[in-house]
Amino acid sequence: MNDTSQFKNKVAVVTGGAKGIGKCICDEFKKHGAKVCVIDKLPNDYFVGDIADRSALENFYSKVIAEHDHIDYLINNALPIMKGIDECGYDDFNYALSVGVTAPFYLSKLFNKHFAPGGAIINISSSRDRMSQPQTESYTAAKGGISALTHALAVSFSGRIRVNSISPGWIDTENNEFTGADEYQHPAGRVGRPSDIANAVLFLCSDNAGFITGENICIDGGMTKLMIYHNDFGWKLEK
Repeated sequence: MNDTSQFKNKVAVVTGGAKGIGKCICDEFKKHGAKVCVIDKLPNDYFVGDIADRSALENFYSKVIAEHDHIDYLINNALPIMKGIDECGYDDFNYALSVGVTAPFYLSKLFNKHFAPGGAIINISSSRDRMSQPQTESYTAAKGGISALTHALAVSFSGRIRVNSISPGWIDTENNEFTGADEYQHPAGRVGRPSDIANAVLFLCSDNAGFITGENICIDGGMTKLMIYHNDFGWKLEK
């Protein structure tokens, strides 16, 4: 982006902002002068609460509006649980959807009338919204749901709030060192970093992205574009 000063004194709301990708997003907003309001179950400097709990969402919303009167950006980043068909019970599945779909919807509804002009919502989905591993149904369903919610909100908020989603691929949040197959399975030649997602979030919130809404951007180093067949180009399936 050419002008990051546009974030000075803007109000950014971030769910799941205490660690990982969410914390990196918060740090980038703060670096460019924004005021950041976090809700997370983990300890943080703003609001501790479970976004699957309606009363936590309402209390968080009330605190943000009481202190700032408006918001500019809503980043729905909190992570649903990942359980599969063998172990995921009814309550587990509903909890994943509450975190991954219901809370982003409800926060968008609560803050609806409080977005400043030029406001934006960014939903963090996953490349699992289009591909799967075994035993991942709760997480995958939640991420597929938030991708669809994105274009629905974009249409409902036409002309007022731009709404986009990002689908990260493999993003290492632990500062590990990866070599060999972990790198070359990515056409980009490396595993992703939280900053790859945070930079995209700030771009989508910026004036430079003013003609982008209802879009999902997959940021996965090209992994979902790499066609793999057993015994082709050195790839072998081992079970």
